[in-house]
Order: sequence, then C-alpha cells, then structure tokens
Amino acid sequence: MALELKVPSIACSGCADTITKAIKTVEPEANVKVDVEAKTVAVEAKASEESIKQAITATGHTIE
Repeated sequence: MALELKVPSIACSGCADTITKAIKTVEPEANVKVDVEAKTVAVEAKASEESIKQAITATGHTIE
C-alpha cells in the first residue's frame, strides 16, 4: 500500500529519522521517504494506514 501523508511538524532530518524509525517498528520492511522541505512522508508498506499514522503521532508529530 502506498501512502503519502502531510506532516507539518517535520522540521529537520532528525524528525525524518525519528518518523522513519517509528514506522519501521510497525513494519521493518516498509519503504519510507521523508521530504523535510515538503513536509511529507511517503510510505510503501503492508501495514494499515491507521497503524502508520499511529506510529507517526506517537513520535509527537501531527498529520494533516
């Protein structure tokens, strides 16, 4: 499942690393691309959209 999320709270590459690690705890095989400037997270994963969103919000980030 391909998923693209707008995450306005992304500020730096550290945020990108935190989000990537959180998603990979849900699904280690996930392909995650975080665009810091565009403030988007693209995820190619088998996990549900809800579980991916929960992983991101658990890091303290917000999703639009």
